[in-house]
This record gives sequence, C-alpha cells and structure tokens, in this order.
Amino acid sequence: MTDVIPDGLPRSTAVRAAFDVLVRCSPSALVHHAVRSTLLAADLGRRLDLPVDDEVLAVAGLLHDTGLTPGFDAHAEPFEVAGGNVAWAVAAGAGWPAGRRDRTARAVVDHMLDDDEVPAGERPEGHLLARATGADVSGRGLDHWSAAFRDDLDARWPRLDFRDVFSGCLRDQAARKPTSVVAAYVASGGADRVR
Repeated sequence: MTDVIPDGLPRSTAVRAAFDVLVRCSPSALVHHAVRSTLLAADLGRRLDLPVDDEVLAVAGLLHDTGLTPGFDAHAEPFEVAGGNVAWAVAAGAGWPAGRRDRTARAVVDHMLDDDEVPAGERPEGHLLARATGADVSGRGLDHWSAAFRDDLDARWPRLDFRDVFSGCLRDQAARKPTSVVAAYVASGGADRVR
C-alpha cells in the first residue's frame, strides 16, 4: 500500500490525514473501494459542473466506510453515522470550521441514500458519493463513466477480494443493527449484488 495521496485527489493536510486513517484501519479491498468511489465521484462532479468542495468530497469519500472497520465500528449507530463522525474528526483536526466539518460528515451519511434522495445542488458531495458508491458496489449507473475511465481506475485500484469483504461487512452490520439502512439493503438482496 502506498503512503502517497492517490492521483486525482486534492493535495492537502486533511486529505492526507483521511488517506492515512483509511489505510491504517481498513483492509486493502476497502481502501481500493474508497479510492475508486472518491475518484468516480470527483470525475462525475466535474462533468456535471456541480458546486463541489473538492476537499470535502475527498475526505468524505475516503472515509465513507470506516464505520465498517473494527476500529471505528459503533455499537449502536449505523456504520455511515460512525464513518461520518470519523470524517468530522479528521476535518476538525485539519482546522476546518464547524459548517465544513458538518458538510463532510453529512456527505458520508448521504452515501447510503439513493442519489435521487440527496439534492445535487444542496448537498453535491453526498449526491456524488451516493452515485459513485452505488456504481462501484453494484454496478448501478456505471454507464455515467466511460469504459476507459473505469478500466484505468480498476487497473490502478483493483477490486481484490472486495465482494467477499464488503458483503461480509454488510451482513454483520445488518445482523447487529436491524433497524439500519444497511439492514434494509441486505434484506432486499443488496449484499448479493456486490460485484
């Protein structure tokens, strides 16, 4: 695993801290998923010309699944809320003002919603993460990106054992947190659609 901020992400203290936290707490398959999802979201945001804060998107994208990891799993809270708290803390450590920290945490929570539930103009980072994570996890909406872009991303950040690791994490969260969004997702067969 590299200790350099992935190409295509902002070069900042906050993004570096987010990547360091991600690499320290996550298995390689989740690291690669987080990077792929973040780069998919950033690319789509540029092409749609949305009012995106690139650093907020990068920190939220890199840390969106940290709530699935043993070090940050919350006993009573859904994993997306726990991950949002991790992103909020990283943003606070970078000296971001409260509103920007809240925006970062909200984007992490938003990634578990359907993208049409997250207003692109009001919460562009969350909207983009919902679209990008859906594409990377299940293939939903992959046609928003060119085959060449997707192939390059998969070559640089391969899927590894993502299907098994991620499906296992989802099932574990659903079993322990039966009223969560992820529990409904698993009940609808979502864990079986991980590509």
